[in-house]
Amino acid sequence: MSHQLTGNAGLYHVARELSRRGWHVMPTVRNARGADLYAASSDEKIVLPIQSKALSKKVPVPLGGSLETLRSPWWVVTTNANTALPSCYVLTLDEVRTGAHRGVNDAGKVSYWLQPKAYALSAYLEAWSRLGDPTASSAMDPSTA
Repeated sequence: MSHQLTGNAGLYHVARELSRRGWHVMPTVRNARGADLYAASSDEKIVLPIQSKALSKKVPVPLGGSLETLRSPWWVVTTNANTALPSCYVLTLDEVRTGAHRGVNDAGKVSYWLQPKAYALSAYLEAWSRLGDPTASSAMDPSTA
């Protein structure tokens, strides 16, 4: 299965899970900078930008060449995205940055990765409640999640 199909499977699984929990979900344009989807409460008082990373198995998540360019306050890493039983890990941007592994290739190019030992934790597994309640009057602050 292509990387694009894996990404789509993960993104739409996340959208389904959020919808089941009362969020209105809007995917963004493919390959747009920033969030992959937005979850909003019915009254639109809460809007959460979410970065979705989908993987065919539990492997490192590529984060790019700089942690400073990462912006979405919420991240969902979906493993086994192409299967009937995907698993989702819900993290804050601070948790992604803190858990990031810095790598340097032979040419000196720096890249960052989120290793499974940093995201595949029981505290993050299917932890949709960390996003807050879409029927509440205010958004969950990722810094207190």
